[in-house]
Amino acid sequence: MAAKDEFGRAGEERAAQHLRSLGYTVLDRNWRCPQGELDIIAARQDLLCVVEVKTRRSERFGHPLEAIDERKRRRLWRLAFAWAQAHPESARGRSLRLQAIALTGPDAATARLEHLEDVR
Repeated sequence: MAAKDEFGRAGEERAAQHLRSLGYTVLDRNWRCPQGELDIIAARQDLLCVVEVKTRRSERFGHPLEAIDERKRRRLWRLAFAWAQAHPESARGRSLRLQAIALTGPDAATARLEHLEDVR
């Protein structure tokens, strides 16, 4: 696995730990379908969250959350609905929300973590 991929995986693991510390249950990670991939699907009470994780070593090329533009948000919503349809027992009765976690720093374990709980 390339160093970049390992760094991204470490960021996703840190994001999952952060979500668990807030009382979320991680239901799925790196879920794939023909339309793409979701990083983390997590639930807390009546909320089902699709969480996009962006891990960057620096902001040299912009803030990590800037990568989530309108086109990316539309794609994430389509994938979120596809996941909910594929997992009706987990999605039933829950509101769907798109979230994002940005990690910025040379080491994913100590990087600055920002959690945006409602991406619109």
